[in-house]
Amino acid sequence: MHRLTHDRPMPEQLRGSVIALGNFDGFHLGHQAVVSRAISLGFHERRPVIVATFEPHPVRFFKPDVPPFRLTSLDQRERLFAHAGADGMLVFNFDKALATTSAEDFVSEILAKQLGVRAVVTGTDFTFGRGRAGNAEVMRTLGASHDIEVETVGPVILDGEPVSSSRIRQALAAGDPATATHLLTRPFAIEAAVERGDGRGHDLGFPTANVSLGRYQRPAHGIYAVRVRLDDGSEHSGVASFGVRPMFEGRDEVLETYIFDWEGDLYGRTIEVDLIAYIRPEAKFDSIDALVERMREDEAEARRILAAE
Repeated sequence: MHRLTHDRPMPEQLRGSVIALGNFDGFHLGHQAVVSRAISLGFHERRPVIVATFEPHPVRFFKPDVPPFRLTSLDQRERLFAHAGADGMLVFNFDKALATTSAEDFVSEILAKQLGVRAVVTGTDFTFGRGRAGNAEVMRTLGASHDIEVETVGPVILDGEPVSSSRIRQALAAGDPATATHLLTRPFAIEAAVERGDGRGHDLGFPTANVSLGRYQRPAHGIYAVRVRLDDGSEHSGVASFGVRPMFEGRDEVLETYIFDWEGDLYGRTIEVDLIAYIRPEAKFDSIDALVERMREDEAEARRILAAE
């Protein structure tokens, strides 16, 4: 799997590629349909297939103060694209220069000249170029002038509505990870390095691996049944709390994960936590004993949910 950037020359063996063009944050069912068509086209034309994405997200560039909304990191997207069968991931570094590039120059100078693209597959709602002047029809017209074949893929409809990143974010914010999983075809997963906490979980008999969410979309505060992948490739069940820890008057949001039947030092190691099911909102209890008793109940409920999957 090649990881490329748009501002560097395309390796010769990848020139003439079919490119799936979009942001693909989350790589949900709709994104998968676009990439699947690109891979099919590449197979029939015997051309390599590259999936493009933008970093930072254009919304983050134009509105730097917007709340976190990412569904996947670049590393997660790279793994997902590779698993789908792509030969490479192309990262468009979204900066002022790219933001002010006209639609015409985006096709003629970047896609055709610099990257040597042979075909482009996009969603019908894809826009590009300065002021979002380009759309799927503009791409088709400009592409024809530069011997670039252009195809568009319509939205995937699920439960009567188009699958979109917005629907997934709304589900997560509402404490509905099951719907997010349905739209993504896999659980929403947070990947980050484990940080040192205040040790309260250990003192209470529930040692946790704590991570900050960074630019990830914030799910609803509360308790979740989770699955955890460690950096050694092993997978474990667990229960996690996301929020501000009202029992201890916390302020910073943190994801604290108790991994069942596992012991060891995870500080500094990267883990990936899948949100499987929402158990309850976070709460403040009358005493530490009441908190611990509820934590035991949460553990039992998480074990029951995960065993039934």
